[in-house]
Amino acid sequence: MPSMGPSPITACTISRDVQNFDLLIEDMEAALGEQWGDLGFGEFLAFLSQPESQELEFVAMAIDSNDEDEIALLSDIIASANARDVKVILIAEDVSPAVLHQLLRQGADEFVPYPLPENELQAAIDRLLKEPEPAPAPAIAQTAATALPSGDVPGDGVLLSVHGLAGGTGATTLATNLAWELATVEKKDNPRVCLIDLDLQFGSTSTYLDLPRRDVVYEMWSDTEAMDDEMFKQALLPFKEKLWVLTAPHDMLPLDFITSDDVKRVLALARSRFDYVVVDMPSTLVQWSECILNESQVYFATMELDMRSAQNALRLKRALQAEDLPFEKIRFCLNRAPKFTDLNGKSRVKRMAESLEISMEVQLPDGGRPVPQCNDHGEPLAESAPKNPLRKEIMKLARNLHDLGRDDAVAA
Repeated sequence: MPSMGPSPITACTISRDVQNFDLLIEDMEAALGEQWGDLGFGEFLAFLSQPESQELEFVAMAIDSNDEDEIALLSDIIASANARDVKVILIAEDVSPAVLHQLLRQGADEFVPYPLPENELQAAIDRLLKEPEPAPAPAIAQTAATALPSGDVPGDGVLLSVHGLAGGTGATTLATNLAWELATVEKKDNPRVCLIDLDLQFGSTSTYLDLPRRDVVYEMWSDTEAMDDEMFKQALLPFKEKLWVLTAPHDMLPLDFITSDDVKRVLALARSRFDYVVVDMPSTLVQWSECILNESQVYFATMELDMRSAQNALRLKRALQAEDLPFEKIRFCLNRAPKFTDLNGKSRVKRMAESLEISMEVQLPDGGRPVPQCNDHGEPLAESAPKNPLRKEIMKLARNLHDLGRDDAVAA
């Protein structure tokens, strides 16, 4: 097979053992003749410092399930290639969706499954090397500036907040999918919905919807006094032109980076533009948490049927009542609730609610593996798993909230 010789090398394969990808060897020879070479994972980083690498246009990184433990090294390879403006084609066989998603988010330009479909490698190379057409403005920013709903919403938009009482209780999953279900609740004339991620450190709504994090979000939060309608528009990202998202900032920020006044300004602007504003809260209580609780029409608190959730629910209850805050706004959501036929589980739920003196008003079923898979793929459940039991329950919740709001509007 080709080796690094005197011919200019314009591409190379990177793998643990390229002999495991014999079809890739054939397609590389067909596309490039002798102008390509093969390197191991560790060898590529060293090769980038050599003069021969100056002509390199792209690399084809071939991995299988045995390489999943090397995710850090694979990410370094992609980052190093991107820094040298070298394109990356990811060739993968039996690799989990989570690993694929992470590598693509790290900067891989193309993905081709192995065994390679006929002519697919050549098509990927053609797409990579095609000269991009000049654009007058970044596509996302331009879309956000022109397509954002205009005009004020009659009255204030409904504010719905979601707070996880413990890690892994599905708060972000609920917030993301509830926002999407509200945005698509009608066949036509859907309400205008905005999803705001206020977890400034570990917010993941951008991951769950496959949206980029942008520096303009930090700029907006750093000076909300100077924030105008245009800056707010630029900070929002559209998802399928139906949902608008204010992601967490690009960098991890302390939760006290923003104040209650900052939060009030952003919420006021969002509620004047949208019918529904869904806020994904951090699990930690901070000084501006009171502002969100007071402003919210409904404040969902997600928990599970375990001791940590029970203890945290009790601590939250005591904290709010001690400060004379509106605890009655809290709607407890039991994630991974027992099935209808699980009488023992139903009895445990009843005993937990009675001991805490709370009501489990929303019980969300276990959606199984499709839920994290949809999150990793950046799609709401309605798009990738519409018949999933968790999706059906969130859709029912969105419908009930929308009908309740519509009835209140008619009564008023």
